[in-house]
Amino acid sequence: MNTITIRQVITIITIFPTLLLTGCLAGDESEAGFVGNRPPSQNSAPTISGNPQSAVMMGDSYSFTPTASDPDGDALTFSIVNLPVWATFDSSTGRVAGSPTLADIGLFTSIEIAVSDGTLKASLPPFSVEVSQVALGSATLSWTPPTQNEDGSPLTNLAGYKFYFGTSMGIYTNQVRVDNPGITSYVIDNLVPNTYFFVATAVNSAGVESSFTNETSKQVM
Repeated sequence: MNTITIRQVITIITIFPTLLLTGCLAGDESEAGFVGNRPPSQNSAPTISGNPQSAVMMGDSYSFTPTASDPDGDALTFSIVNLPVWATFDSSTGRVAGSPTLADIGLFTSIEIAVSDGTLKASLPPFSVEVSQVALGSATLSWTPPTQNEDGSPLTNLAGYKFYFGTSMGIYTNQVRVDNPGITSYVIDNLVPNTYFFVATAVNSAGVESSFTNETSKQVM
């Protein structure tokens, strides 16, 4: 079955090369290497990255784990500043998780996660998480209905569509099924502020599901 056509978002990432300068030291040498005044080995700082979810609805689960590494292979530990009262923190992974309640509605600001190799550290930019009682955001998806199966034969038994979405690229934690093959757009609502990534499939009357469409995204404010 052909895939559904949904706008594709392409992100271009520019990678800047790192220049490594090398040179020779004057002094005594041996076949095994320098034996004179050898410079001490340099410790490189760890790195940390990630895009924390900026909002969560009360009663829902919140979870964020940063990605961290150390060029020297040193053991890493994590720390946090301004951990929300409804969340827990794992110092071995940097994971923040919790399920806020009605009493936690509000904005939790200046949260900062850092990673250390015991000597040097790196931090994520400070971020905020808003706990909402009602989710008012929405995203409208539109597409061109498929007319052929994947083998090129006419599609005569289209039964509907499935929509998959989540807050991380390629990870779809939610899904919605629509059993109406005649529509060409659909609104997914009750979304808290965040960036969402969507894909869709077509489903025939036998329950056979097509491949995913290209991924598209929307920032819900």
